[in-house]
Amino acid sequence: MNRRPAHPFTFPESQSAVLPDPSRFFSPDLLSSPLPTNSFFQNFVLKNGDQPEYIHPYLIKSSPSSLSMSYPSLFSSTAFTYQTFIADLTISAVDNPDPNQPHTISSFNDLSVTLDIPGLRFYLVRGSPFLTCQVMQSVTLSISTVHAILDFTPNCSKTRYRFNLNNGQTWVLYSSSKIDLTHEMSKITSLPFSGVIRIALVPNSDPEFERVLDRFSSCYPVSGDAVFSAPFCVEYKWEKKGWGDLLMLANPLHLRLLDRDSSNKILHEFRYKSIDGELVGVVGDSWVLKTDPVSVTWHSIKGVKQESYPEIINALVKDVDDLDSTTISTTSSYFYGKLVARAARFALIAEEVGHFDVIPKVQKYLKDTIEPWLDGTFNGNGFLYDKSWGGIITQQGSQDSGADFGFGIYNDHHFHIGYFLYGIAILAKLDPVWGRRYRPQAYSLMADFMTLGRGGNTKYTRLRCFDLWKLHSWASGLTEFADGRNQESTGEAVNAYYSAALMGLAYGDTHLVSTSSSLLSMEIHASQTWWHVKEDDVLYNQDFTSENRVVGVLWANKRDSGLWFAPAEWRECRLGIQVLPLVPVTEVLFSDMGFVKELVKWALPALAREGVGEGWKGFVYALEGVYEKEVAIEKIRKLSGHDDGNSLSNLLWWIYSRDDDEDEGFEGGGRHCWFGHYCH
Repeated sequence: MNRRPAHPFTFPESQSAVLPDPSRFFSPDLLSSPLPTNSFFQNFVLKNGDQPEYIHPYLIKSSPSSLSMSYPSLFSSTAFTYQTFIADLTISAVDNPDPNQPHTISSFNDLSVTLDIPGLRFYLVRGSPFLTCQVMQSVTLSISTVHAILDFTPNCSKTRYRFNLNNGQTWVLYSSSKIDLTHEMSKITSLPFSGVIRIALVPNSDPEFERVLDRFSSCYPVSGDAVFSAPFCVEYKWEKKGWGDLLMLANPLHLRLLDRDSSNKILHEFRYKSIDGELVGVVGDSWVLKTDPVSVTWHSIKGVKQESYPEIINALVKDVDDLDSTTISTTSSYFYGKLVARAARFALIAEEVGHFDVIPKVQKYLKDTIEPWLDGTFNGNGFLYDKSWGGIITQQGSQDSGADFGFGIYNDHHFHIGYFLYGIAILAKLDPVWGRRYRPQAYSLMADFMTLGRGGNTKYTRLRCFDLWKLHSWASGLTEFADGRNQESTGEAVNAYYSAALMGLAYGDTHLVSTSSSLLSMEIHASQTWWHVKEDDVLYNQDFTSENRVVGVLWANKRDSGLWFAPAEWRECRLGIQVLPLVPVTEVLFSDMGFVKELVKWALPALAREGVGEGWKGFVYALEGVYEKEVAIEKIRKLSGHDDGNSLSNLLWWIYSRDDDEDEGFEGGGRHCWFGHYCH
């Protein structure tokens, strides 16, 4: 069973009525391969391609024949925090014969994108303190600003210019050969030039940091890739040109995971501000990031207390008795997937408490619900293949961009498919014959967001949702947003990679288990870094931190306390959307008990509001049960309903698989140390 299908399955092709045409911005040689749909540069290929993207540490905005860069200011309140774009510098070629020609994406990689406008090629490499532009032919350059230029100082060879702006910023421009520049109040103009220019902001206008930029100005990256070199390890490799050592910037999670045994030198004082936390200089053209290992398990990590079996079995029998695939009314790929995964939980809970009598009915329900989606016989919806971008869409989504929460325009793919994969993995575990029969369809579904390869030999883009620089997923697809990509539910993102790993276990595919587990660990690390807001955190401004224990929607360029479906005041929803679905790996996601206590304390008062959904209460009580088991279990017993992906059986299983003597240790040590419970 550990062999891959000889003839990969493809769902029926669809002609979408709602997808944008990728040919306007991607170079023709890229169009024959699957294209990214949830990437860090997505705004550059949507609509007019003129909304900014955050290429750390600068916001970059492209317009016809020009590119603008901004070292953004941060605005913060109790409700949200975001960066504002101001065109600090705009670069263009003078006398462009076709000023309305849009830019072209000529190449892209995990850590970089190359953007061309007539005569100019920009190597936009994430984490580079320099913006690098190759002037392809001899042209006159224009560099304008919305500020006033206070002074403008060249070196003797005219390969370095320093200029101060009236907003307090200091910038340095470097060139690969002599460039003659003159300036007016808000504009710099060159004589005809060809070669490479690099522009960088000097942090805090500090002369010491200016000398750091000078030292590393001759080496520049043109692209960057991430390589899965070992389990729970990713290696960044940049292709560089010029001479000398490469200077890049690391975000806070990079610094935490950076292999201390490597030869990289960290410049601790050289820092740029960012919405993601301070970016710190690191010297070296390759980094090795090592994450904490996570063991993927079918059942609870510590086991269920045997004295609780009768109560769990009683709830389990009732929940399974209520399973009836013929009564399902939804045709939504999201809500249907949640029902599949909910039922699959019953089988694993039954295994764990030794009540195998219910499993045959669960097995039949899973077959009845999953097979029509894999066979293409589901009435009212189904999975289809979109060749234009290279991915799976739904029948409803192919005609309506709002259907299935935008699945047809590549929104939330890992959420929806993750639920189906969970059900498929459990069913393949229970019935290996069924698993072998449907393996091609299952792998095709999984490959939509789990493909590692790239180019014309693949049907799907590389790791559709996962951002290998931020180390977490983006849920939003082919919709233009001023603040870039976004993701709301970290719980569902974690579940996607967890479910893919379980599928690897079911099929004996060690490569899939290893890759999925690595992505799972990164997603958890990133969730804990940027979504979980501890009371003593200094990553976000104090006004935002004081009112929020968890981010609602995280954008590339914004943090929002509100949700897509609920206002910020509905704290139980904010907690719940970061928890659900409740599965064994949830324990790893919320392994810091000190934070769990802060989060529950913050959310509990919201439950007094009139009209709070019983399903959302269940997730609050589930986390409360991590440290107050008896209190939580009484509240759970009184619930009159549950989330459509949850159940009384699952909540009882969760509570009764908590330790009685949990202490407050977390990643630094104690009973909740990852290396104490979760590593191989």
